[in-house]
Amino acid sequence: MTAYAKRRRPDVSTSIGPIRLANPVLVASGTFGGIQDRVIDVNRLGGVVAKTVTMEPRKGNPPPRVWETASGMLNSIGLDNKGLVAWIDEELPHLSTYRCRLIVSVSGRTAEEYGDLVGRLSEFPRIDAFELNISCPNVSHGMDYGTDPALTEKTLNCARAATKKPLIAKLTPNVTDVTRIAEAALAGGADALSLVNTLKGMAIDWRRRAPCLGGVTGGLSGPAIKPVALRMVWEVCSKFPKVPVVGIGGISTADDALEFIAAGACAVQVGTANFAEVNTPLRIVEEMPAKLAEAGVRRLRDLVGTAR
Repeated sequence: MTAYAKRRRPDVSTSIGPIRLANPVLVASGTFGGIQDRVIDVNRLGGVVAKTVTMEPRKGNPPPRVWETASGMLNSIGLDNKGLVAWIDEELPHLSTYRCRLIVSVSGRTAEEYGDLVGRLSEFPRIDAFELNISCPNVSHGMDYGTDPALTEKTLNCARAATKKPLIAKLTPNVTDVTRIAEAALAGGADALSLVNTLKGMAIDWRRRAPCLGGVTGGLSGPAIKPVALRMVWEVCSKFPKVPVVGIGGISTADDALEFIAAGACAVQVGTANFAEVNTPLRIVEEMPAKLAEAGVRRLRDLVGTAR
């Protein structure tokens, strides 16, 4: 960092609607957990989006569940989790020790079940917000609520009626016009949007004449989807410039993150990069101030949406 950068360290704080973050870097749902928070200081992050919780336990999809691709990976986890009751008893106590923002991802089998989930979890003051996973391509009907505007709005309505906590709708890229889904989510009561989830794809082993994933198809993530994600964030932020948007998709460097900020995002989530290098989110946090200072940007929020 140059002498000037040290003297004029930029303000990297930001907000996702009513949620204030010390910095714009979060880790994405399903990509952070286990022993990762013993390796890095999670409290230096802007926040953590916990792995998706469902009402009942889910075993997930058959293996293989992950397949490496050029510049990315396919995953077909299938929302494997212990269910709401066990999650509250076994996972929430540990997550509650984090000093950064805690956002909990939820997925329901019906619009009403999304409401039931956030209603029950709203009892816990440590949870700062909910991310509604209406866009998972790896479970039966997992994308229905994020590809049909009417179902999107209904799902958000049910969740909005069940909680006063902020709601973030996680949108899918597997649509022809993401702004229509964004509009429906906002009409239903979303406080913010996160985009994008994974692109539906597959890999085939031609020698075995069979799909490589046990679930046949999976969600493509990583650097390969970054241009698509960036374009969708730009489209949504251009149409709804006052709506808080969290950018997701192929972010592995501070420059990647700042591109999403310039497109209009107020924060970003790091996902697939966590598997390649667990320190990636903190490296982005550490490098971002110098990048901003060298570009003459004194406050992160002054960069938001400037590519428009």
